[in-house]
Amino acid sequence: MPGMKHSATLAEVVAYCDERTRIAAVKDFPGSRNGLQFQNSGKVTKIGAAVDAGLVPFRMAAERGIDFLVVHHGLFWKPQEPVTGPVYEKYAALIQNDIAVYGSHLPLDAHPEIGNNALLARKLGMTVSKWFLPYEGTPIAALCDTGALHRTELSARLRTLFPKAFRAIECGAEVPGKVAILTGSGRSALDHLKAQGCDTLITGELRQEHFNEAQEAGFNLYMCGHYATEVFGVHALAKELGERFGLPVEFVATGCPL
Repeated sequence: MPGMKHSATLAEVVAYCDERTRIAAVKDFPGSRNGLQFQNSGKVTKIGAAVDAGLVPFRMAAERGIDFLVVHHGLFWKPQEPVTGPVYEKYAALIQNDIAVYGSHLPLDAHPEIGNNALLARKLGMTVSKWFLPYEGTPIAALCDTGALHRTELSARLRTLFPKAFRAIECGAEVPGKVAILTGSGRSALDHLKAQGCDTLITGELRQEHFNEAQEAGFNLYMCGHYATEVFGVHALAKELGERFGLPVEFVATGCPL
């Protein structure tokens, strides 16, 4: 391939990620710390993608020769902890194997092209018609007009895409017309569905209490796994990096069932 490179600088890879994910424009939850979270010695030769920044994904990345890892759930969700035990082991794995970690949470949920919601809609054969549920000015949930699509067909598509985690609670319309998508945790979308003329939500996870709420409010709720619904964004960004800089790319799957 013309222009193929065997390495890129950490600075240019980070700059591309920052611009592509609109990091400066998207405010996130405290602790997300989007952007470069852990640097390496400055050279990138292989791109990796993982949902979570954890010890096992870091070790798997090291085994695969990955030195730039894009993650959705980054390193800093908890308050600062002593660098002992698993925290030390995570940092040691990164330093010893010269791995940089780049975190992108809400920017990779809300992105209209390479975001989790938009990509899931595309995989289901849907087009996003509207974004809603703003967090600090950025809408993070997608709304799709589905026309005459019956929920039986919707369930079949979801079950095919998420065979292990798929669960359904069907108390809403048999032909929803509109479907909301909020990957990961979907609780924050429930109170806003009816205002969007929608009674159907595709998400990663909900709580037991939402079964009663679905019955009482008349919702169709489709839970497909927090982890499983958030593999798309990091994979898409990593793929773009590979194409941009001529580097190999690998997704680090941990098999999380939740």
